[in-house]
Amino acid sequence: MTLPAVEHETAAHPTHSIIWLHGLGADGHDFAPIVPELVDPAWPALRFVFPHAPVRPVTINNGMSMRAWYDITGFDLTSRQDEAGIRASIAETEALIAREHERGVPSERIILAGFSQGGAIALSAGVRHAQKLAGIVALSTYLPISATVAGERHAANAATPIFWGHGTADPVVVLQRGSDSRNALQALGYTVDWHTYPMAHAVCAEEIGDLRHWLGQRLA
Repeated sequence: MTLPAVEHETAAHPTHSIIWLHGLGADGHDFAPIVPELVDPAWPALRFVFPHAPVRPVTINNGMSMRAWYDITGFDLTSRQDEAGIRASIAETEALIAREHERGVPSERIILAGFSQGGAIALSAGVRHAQKLAGIVALSTYLPISATVAGERHAANAATPIFWGHGTADPVVVLQRGSDSRNALQALGYTVDWHTYPMAHAVCAEEIGDLRHWLGQRLA
């Protein structure tokens, strides 16, 4: 069973898919409204898949249950990482990719995207995926369980382009954590298209414009 999701198809018979993972406490509806401003009518037919993360207790929010891709125990994000939760969400993402295969969209026409916690899973799943992806989009995020990436990454996605957008005033995933993760990926040979914006933990119009341009190159 794949996770429930909000889906939006830009035209009939999509040939490409974008699987977009939301941030902590949000759900699949969170980013669905940006589709009209993001999509160029000249692009091939696209299916956007916005899955809902499972509901789980989140330590940093006093153990309250909410939609989350994994538990977070502290603001520094590296303290006692929920490796089991992260790996479970990587597996959920693999299942979403497999479902797109069943619907006729091969891996090389699938882009993994995510914001914050969702971006962390998009990065983690993308570099480990055993078939080439079209690209990875990481927004206001970081690379979790990074010490295992060198040994677990798959050669199929060694050259897969990564778009990374980050706010210079982000109080949740501070800019340094994002740039440290970018540096770690670049040290392994990944191509990261890095952009910063004068914003907090959010997305902005300029970022959507840059992402639209980047996606256009992947979907051409």
